Amino acid sequence: MELKDFSWQGYERKDGKLGIRNRILVIYTVKCSEFVADAIVRESKNEEVELIGFDGCTDNQYAVNMLISLIRHPNIGAVLAVGLGCEYVQPQWLAEIAEKEGKPAKWMFIQEVGGTRKAIDLGTKYVQEMLETLKNTPRKEMFMKDLILGAECGGSDFTSGLAGNVVVGRLYDKLVEEGGTAIFEEIVEAVGLDHLLLSRAANEQAKKEIQYTYEKALEYCKDVHQYSVSPGNFAGGLSTIEEKSMGAVIKSGSKPIQGVVKVSCTPKKPGLWLLDSTPDPYWMQFGITNPNDNEGLMDLISAGAHIVFLVTGRGNVVGSAVSPCIKITGNHGTFQKLTDDMDFDASPVLRGECSQEELTLKLADMVAKVAGGEKSKSEALGHKEYFIPYKYQEKEVSFKKKCDICMES
Repeated sequence: MELKDFSWQGYERKDGKLGIRNRILVIYTVKCSEFVADAIVRESKNEEVELIGFDGCTDNQYAVNMLISLIRHPNIGAVLAVGLGCEYVQPQWLAEIAEKEGKPAKWMFIQEVGGTRKAIDLGTKYVQEMLETLKNTPRKEMFMKDLILGAECGGSDFTSGLAGNVVVGRLYDKLVEEGGTAIFEEIVEAVGLDHLLLSRAANEQAKKEIQYTYEKALEYCKDVHQYSVSPGNFAGGLSTIEEKSMGAVIKSGSKPIQGVVKVSCTPKKPGLWLLDSTPDPYWMQFGITNPNDNEGLMDLISAGAHIVFLVTGRGNVVGSAVSPCIKITGNHGTFQKLTDDMDFDASPVLRGECSQEELTLKLADMVAKVAGGEKSKSEALGHKEYFIPYKYQEKEVSFKKKCDICMES
């Protein structure tokens, strides 16, 4: 079976985009409204209703862009924005964006509604109305070429670069050949491998973007005295960030890199793209480049990923909001120990029990099934983690240095 042979029924949005889920997003716009928003989700008693939000009370354009990108995501069918009433991020703005996308939307201020209980009751009523409306969402056949896939690795061990990330890279190659879109990230886990990435640049502009993004990430790591390597990586058999980098980069496959896409921005065309999640130069210099795996997954989803891969030799139990997460490991012991959480065992190829081609098509089959509605392990367990931090980042590759920002300010 080839990738072109896989198909399923997707959800067609007003702008023509196709989603693989039909979810209602309940968004809290400040920490003070999280309790109410979470209670609305719980009282709705429907797995297609899920929570995301931003804790901050003051302005942060990076976080606002993230919320907007998730509202526009094709896996989202409707939006309820819940605010307290005095925060910067206004729920009405978010609801209006959803309405412009042709998606049912409601918003509220808890202060104006009358407090916790009244806000929960009203929000639950809104959600029930939206669920009825979404039953009429048009369906349309989807193919692999219609997908955007995202990949990151976390909790890597010695098998990640030998099996787990390798099978993702091979699937990426096939997806790109089919006309689909693949996104990989973690430029901070490409230390020492800039020459390999640059050699795969699709054109001079892409080469310039990759070079700048790599140098920016390396400078940032030096400035904050932190590289993306952990005690768990060492315990898993990795010795240096350079060794981890070799395993991390291989998940991108071998196809030309079309350029760099920023968080909350979708690729300009199909193909393979590098996602940059490192903070851009700014006089305040705030934001951590890779705080946790869920930020990385949400970054990929904000760029339009229908499904995200989390490759982890050591094992992980998280899922993700908005888009299903498929967790992959090349460590058979990890797969056996965390069998309720891990989706895909890539270790058979290490024991000579299958070829790389067979393993890749097996992963493609799982992707098609999940895209068609089958739950990933994290979905079945109810995992819908998210993380939206304060950070500074331009929407385009800016080619600015920190010293230039300081001079301007």
